[in-house]
Amino acid sequence: MRLKEEQIQRLAEKVFSDLSADGLITPLRERGVVVEGIAKAIAGDISREQDLERDAERLLNETIAGLGRAAMEIDQRKMLRMIKEKLAKERKIVL
Repeated sequence: MRLKEEQIQRLAEKVFSDLSADGLITPLRERGVVVEGIAKAIAGDISREQDLERDAERLLNETIAGLGRAAMEIDQRKMLRMIKEKLAKERKIVL
């Protein structure tokens, strides 16, 4: 998922507001500092997911190249999803 910096910032604000309104957090620092930390966590997660996507596509291409003609019968989207799920589990990433 590709989000612009301003979208990440708005998402972080929304997360902070909702958690605060529900009484689920008690911030120990001022709002801006906490929101910035949330935004960094979101951006980091998105970056990890993009890395995962690139690695899964690379592995899919390597697998298809290794299969030769047999690769024509493979549903590449399904195989990509399976590779992503396996990599995500190994890297402890929640999709």
